Amino acid sequence: MVLMESESESELEAGDAAPDFELEGVDGNSYSLESFADNEALLVVFTCNHCPYAQAKFDLLNELAAEYDDIAVVGINSNDAEEYAADSFEVMCDRVEEGTIQYDAYLRDESQDVARAYGAVCTPDPFLFARAAQRDADDRAVEPRDDAGFELVYHGRLDDALNPDDEPTRFHIREAIDAVLTGEEVDLEWQPSQGCSIKWKDE
Repeated sequence: MVLMESESESELEAGDAAPDFELEGVDGNSYSLESFADNEALLVVFTCNHCPYAQAKFDLLNELAAEYDDIAVVGINSNDAEEYAADSFEVMCDRVEEGTIQYDAYLRDESQDVARAYGAVCTPDPFLFARAAQRDADDRAVEPRDDAGFELVYHGRLDDALNPDDEPTRFHIREAIDAVLTGEEVDLEWQPSQGCSIKWKDE
């Protein structure tokens, strides 16, 4: 296990558009950004099955998916499953079937291209996007766009429990989501998430 923090040279910045993707979900369906166009916000979390840091956040992500109707919680597993069999698509399906993972979608990034496009580094690595708004001449938001455009409003830790056995006392992601849903700016410092490194394939 290699411990990493979620900072990378290709890191997305506030206001950047969510990179699109087309990935297979454990339910057999293919998902893209358009699949979540009816949601006010999109929480993309690069995660996996085996990392204890990722496992420690399963319950929180399940709760978010259940509690917030206007938010889509999407887990993306980009790990090399040939070297880490516990992160295979089959085991992903098992985790969902047994109820361990209950996100709105759990997707497999076999090529690892999506993780690279987002600049993901560790598991878990969360990115919160809000529906992008049209803007007037003074760059003020006017109204939500009709397309599936999402813009980054928060990239950082889910809560302040950085180690798997820690109990959180503050949930940064809830604060960010609540701000989005009330139309406020997400006024949070982007402190890096902490977890196992994404298991990249040998090039």
